[in-house]
Order: sequence, then C-alpha cells, then structure tokens
Amino acid sequence: MASIDISFKRIQQLAIPAIIAGIAEPILSSTDAAVVGNMPSLSTESLAAVGIVGSFLSMLIWILGQTRSAISAIVSQNLGAGRLKEISVLPAQAIFFNILLSILILGGTYFFVEGIFTAMNAKGIVLDLSVEYYNIRVWGFPLTLFTFAIFGIFRGLQNTFWPMVVAIIGAALNIGLDIVLVYGIEGYIAPMAVKGAAWASLIAQMVMAILALILVLTKTSVSLRLRFPLHPEINRLVRMSANLFVRSFALNVALILAVREATAIGDAYVAAHTIAANIWLFTAFFIDGYGAAGNSLSGRLLGARDYPNLWKLTKKVVGYNGIVSVLLIIGCAALYYPLGQLFSNEKEVLDIFYGVFFMVIIMQPVNAMAFTLDSIFKGLGEMGYLRNTLLLATFIGFVPTLYIGRYLDLGLLGIWLAFLVWMLFRAGALMLFYHKKYYKLAIGQD
Repeated sequence: MASIDISFKRIQQLAIPAIIAGIAEPILSSTDAAVVGNMPSLSTESLAAVGIVGSFLSMLIWILGQTRSAISAIVSQNLGAGRLKEISVLPAQAIFFNILLSILILGGTYFFVEGIFTAMNAKGIVLDLSVEYYNIRVWGFPLTLFTFAIFGIFRGLQNTFWPMVVAIIGAALNIGLDIVLVYGIEGYIAPMAVKGAAWASLIAQMVMAILALILVLTKTSVSLRLRFPLHPEINRLVRMSANLFVRSFALNVALILAVREATAIGDAYVAAHTIAANIWLFTAFFIDGYGAAGNSLSGRLLGARDYPNLWKLTKKVVGYNGIVSVLLIIGCAALYYPLGQLFSNEKEVLDIFYGVFFMVIIMQPVNAMAFTLDSIFKGLGEMGYLRNTLLLATFIGFVPTLYIGRYLDLGLLGIWLAFLVWMLFRAGALMLFYHKKYYKLAIGQD
C-alpha cells in the first residue's frame, strides 16, 4: 500500500481550504449580528435577538451536524484501508438519516419557540424580534445539515477544496443580501430589519445546499441514490453520531447557559456577549482548519494502522495551530476596538464588550490545543471519549464556575472565566488520553 502523504504541502492543501469552508456558518450569524447591530433604531434589541436565536440554532446545528464528522471518519478510515468501494451505499443512507433528524427537530421546536426563548430570559421587544428572526431562519436548518453531510463526504475523501468554494459563495451572498434586505434600497426595496437578516441567511443556505449537491454528483463517484438494505457501517455511524449528539448537547448547554445568564443581566450585556461569542467562534474556525486536515489524515492513517505517522501528524498540526493562535492573538489585540465597532454603534454595549474581549484573546492557545485534538479524535472514531470529556468539562468545570461568577457578581467576566476553565479542562483531558493510547502505539511500532 502506498504511503500516506503528511508533508507540510499536503497539510496546507487540506487545511487552508478547510479554514475558509469552516467559517461559513459563523459568517452567516456574524454578518447578521454586525448588520443589525448598526441599524439606526432598535440596534441593541435586534443584536440581542440575533444572539439569542443564533446560539439556539447553533446548538441544533452542532448537535445534529456532528454526523458530518462520523461520515468523514468512516469514509477516511475505509479509504486508508483500501475498502472505499465497500461503502458505496453508505453516503446516501447517512444523508437521508441527517435530513430525517433535522425535520423531526424542526417540527419539535417550531411551535414552541416563544417558550424556548422565554426560558432563555428573552422578553418584550427582544422576545418579539427573536421569534420573528427564528421563524424565517429555521427553515435553513435542514439545508445546513444536508450541506454539512456533503462536506463530511468530501473531507473523508481528503478533499476540502470544493467545500471551500461553496462556503465562499454562500458567505459572499449572505453579506450582500444582509446589507440590501436589512437596510433596503430606497425606491426599490423597503428596509426589512431583523426579517431581512433572516431571509439573507436562508437564501444563502439554499444556494449552498444546491451547490453542494451539484458538486458531490459531478466531482466524486459518490451516489446519492438511496438503496437498501442498510450498510453494516450505518450502525457504527449511528453510534458515533449518538455519542457526538450527547457531546454537542453538553457543549451547547454551556453556550445556552452563557446566553441565558448574560440576558438576565440586561440587553446591553447579552448584546456585548453576542459580539464576543461571534468573534470567539470565528477564531475557532480558523483553528479548525488544521484540525480538519488532522481529521482527514488521521482517519486514513488509522485505517492503514500507521501509528508512527499518526504521531508525527499530530505534532505537526498542533504546532501549526499554535502559530495560528499566536497570529489570532496579535490580530485581535491590534483590532481590539475596531472589532467591537464593527458589530455595534452603542457606547454602553461596546464598553461592556471591551471589558471582556481580552478573555477571548488569551484563550486562543488553549483553544488551539483542544480543537486540534478534538478534530483528530473524531477522525480516529473516539467519539465515546469526546462525549465523556465534554460532559465532565461542562458539568464539573463550566457550570460551577459560571454560578460562582454569578455569586461573586462578576457579570460578563464571570461567564468568560467559565469558558476559560471549560477549554482548559477539554485540552487537558484530550492530551492525557492521546498520550495514554496513541503515543504508546506509535512508539511501540517504531
């Protein structure tokens, strides 16, 4: 069997397109936040509403979108083992599974959305705007999960270029439509405010889903014709996905609790938190690019049982992401004030944001380690350990720190201290497990 290329050039070929592709979803939410946050009226309330809905939709997308990682892991491992033809019916079955889940979740939340946002402490105008925004944007949920599943197929096939193309087109379209639909064009299109932002995201998601479908049919040999019986690997896909669902649920408990606590403090605080969270997520997807390269190649190396090169790959992508985290620190520090002004024109909101933004910056190296190992573990199929790590990090690390911060009246700073503890816990647990299992396999095979 030919050796698997883990050179600097090959990693960059996978990582750079993945960085661009990975920021598609946060760009959709961040663009909405930036545009509505600068409206001439109700900007703080609109920004708060977009933040609340964005956190809830991100929770749903991240929980169910984890099938992308399961699909990628199975495809890459079979590619490494030389058994790709044996799973030819699996992609269509996996995508059908994804779409079915998304429809069930959509139906289960659509009619209870006001109660959901009320439970997140939204009230008055913020609640009304949240419901208005959600009722349009939610229809892009199945489209996003479909697109994510296609991205998982491409990633498993060691191709991150076409997902990048789809992401660029979707992000550019969303930015243009946001400006046009939120602010309007005098004499042609009336300003639609928050509704315009929702429609911009939905249309962008439609276009991305269509492009992803066209590309997977024309650029790969993958068939999307649903055939039975179910492939035996579907059982492993469901188990992996179930573990990742639980993991993502724990992850989103932290995100939702943070929004809930910020909302309870006041509209300006949740607006400031929305800015910080959007920047944090945006930087995370820069880091995730090298994680994606590690994800694709680690699965293939595992399939080939090449543990020494798996260890070499891990050292390389962790090192590259360390450099990325330093660049992100420098960039965020240099743009400390302009970044806030990009999202809001309200002095109160900006003052609160500037008081916690330094926390987002100092977390970058920890994020780099945690997110890189997280992606590699997904490629290795270690979904059970990822599940346990997030459960412990959330309920032993994040939640107690969050409520200690509230007890000490630390405000938004307490919320971001909880995030720092959360990420330290995740990074430490993943490093420990990797050393215990895969490092020992690598030195034993040398």
